[in-house]
Amino acid sequence: MHWTERVALVLLAACAAGAAGIAAAQQFPNRALRIIVPVPPGGGVDLLSRALGQKVADSVGVPVVIDNRPGASAAIGTEQLARSAPDGYTLMMAYSAHATNPIFNPKLPYDTAKDFAALVHVGYIPLLLVVHPSLPAASLKQLIALAKARPGQIQYASGGAGAGAHLSGELLKHMAGIDLIHVPYKGNAPALNDVIGGQVPIMFDTITTCIQHAKAGRLRMLAVTSAKRTAQAPEAPTMAEAGLPGFEVSAWYVMLAPAQTPREIVARLNAEFNKAINDAELRSRLSSQGVEFVGGSAEQADSFIRAEVSRWQKIVKATGMSGN
Repeated sequence: MHWTERVALVLLAACAAGAAGIAAAQQFPNRALRIIVPVPPGGGVDLLSRALGQKVADSVGVPVVIDNRPGASAAIGTEQLARSAPDGYTLMMAYSAHATNPIFNPKLPYDTAKDFAALVHVGYIPLLLVVHPSLPAASLKQLIALAKARPGQIQYASGGAGAGAHLSGELLKHMAGIDLIHVPYKGNAPALNDVIGGQVPIMFDTITTCIQHAKAGRLRMLAVTSAKRTAQAPEAPTMAEAGLPGFEVSAWYVMLAPAQTPREIVARLNAEFNKAINDAELRSRLSSQGVEFVGGSAEQADSFIRAEVSRWQKIVKATGMSGN
């Protein structure tokens, strides 16, 4: 066979494969989608996944099933995603623990950098530093003074190692020079319940899930972790304003698929989630609860995750924080 014929056959095969991929994307989805939520029901990850899932279901005409798989700081649900078929039917809402798990646990049963395809950077939610009303601290400075007077005696709750609440707590300890005891839970919802009940006195929680409790007096809010004050709690100073310049942490969310998912399907899913993110009703409803939407390309989402891994590697090294 002449070399020009070989080239022609290769080109024909490539065109056929491309056409098959496009056809598959055009037929996708023809059955239910599943979004793994690696935390228990009730927290910010879960609430945002359900809201977006419903909008995508309405758009594509198939159900979107929410599958809560909590445990091991999101590693259980993330391993399930890594082992799922790369066909676009199994997705996962990742959050900050996705970037810090490989830092705190080098023996993960998956490769964070290689086993996933980012679909879209959904957005982020500021965190509020809240305390139980029984704790004698009405400001961040008073909390720091109390912790210094009781080193190693005061606990703070989080939804698990590597979650925004945990990272915020460890950053507070480092920047303020205090010794707090970390109490990890399997998700923010059960952690918040115990803080409201007074079992643990301190927590950084997403503003979406704790603001109503703060306004009702069940919690006392001391500061917000974002760079600017939030419209949901304008009376709460930023951590920087309250006495810790340079303190900034937010709970972020990125939708993932397994690696090797066909690029045409990645593009279709990216378009559908961007459509949901830009839905006027959803934006109005969730923005009023503190959600800051981002959207954008799959490549931008992937770059964001890589940047977060790099950022927290430096912070963890500088602070000496652990995943416990």
